[in-house]
Amino acid sequence: MERIHFTVFYDGSCASCVEDRARYELWLGKHIDQVYWFDITGQEDYMMKHGIDPAQALRELHVWDGHGVLYREMDAYILLLQQVWWLKPVAWVIQISFIRRQLSRWYRHTVDKRLARDGRG
Repeated sequence: MERIHFTVFYDGSCASCVEDRARYELWLGKHIDQVYWFDITGQEDYMMKHGIDPAQALRELHVWDGHGVLYREMDAYILLLQQVWWLKPVAWVIQISFIRRQLSRWYRHTVDKRLARDGRG
């Protein structure tokens, strides 16, 4: 199976986002070079130039795959989980519509709460 390189747009000023990045890098193991991490902090102009709404990127994970397709929120998580062999079943479960909706609702609530707490929402 061909591995695709990804660009993950993440909030580098968010401690839990940075922890999530480190955890995912461990999970990738020897394939760590297949992911480029782009800190969106202060990069509004760059993101708008590339068709990404900075406010939306702050609230939803965005991932570009190696073919230039942009994935957002749960689609982005599913894509990343599918790259780690033992997380593929989790990615499959997340695709079930009821579970996907509930996770999306929880994710949005958690992010909005964090941004409000940090004075950025």
